[in-house]
Parts: sequence; C-alpha cells; structure tokens
Amino acid sequence: MIIIKTDHEIEYMRKSGKIVGETLAMLQEVIKPGITTAELDIIAEEYINKCGATPSFKGYYGFPASLCTSINSEVVHGIPSKRLCLRKAIS
Repeated sequence: MIIIKTDHEIEYMRKSGKIVGETLAMLQEVIKPGITTAELDIIAEEYINKCGATPSFKGYYGFPASLCTSINSEVVHGIPSKRLCLRKAIS
C-alpha cells in the first residue's frame, strides 16, 4: 500500500533527512582509530538532540543506543560498545 504524504509530512521528512546527513558527515570527521562505537554513539546523540530531534533507533523495541553500528568490515550492525575502531572509515 502506498501512503500519500501531506506537504507537512514531506517537509518533516526533509528536515529529518538533513539532520541524518549532517550527523553522518560529522561522525566521519571524528571517527579515528582508537575511538569506540560507544563514544561515537554519545557524539551522535548529542548532535541529534542539539538539532531538536530524537534518535530513531534509541528505545525502538528496547534498542539501547542512538546508532546501529559495526566495526570496520563487519556486515552486521550492532549495539555501540567499548570496542575500538582500528582503522579510519572508508567513505
């Protein structure tokens, strides 16, 4: 089923997408070897909140974090932790 969005909903989606893009760009600047995914999660959540938004993953079916992330070449997404990023992310 296709749900047609109102102009207000489309504008809301545009603003949300902009915040997501800005968050990802900002994280790309701070990620470095030795940073943990938990640290990245804190940075992302603070930025999202500063923008007046709410992280969509946090609390969703009990998910405990703002990011759904993995280390280096892992394919599956995971819960941010104290595991270290060992090399710079590739864009």
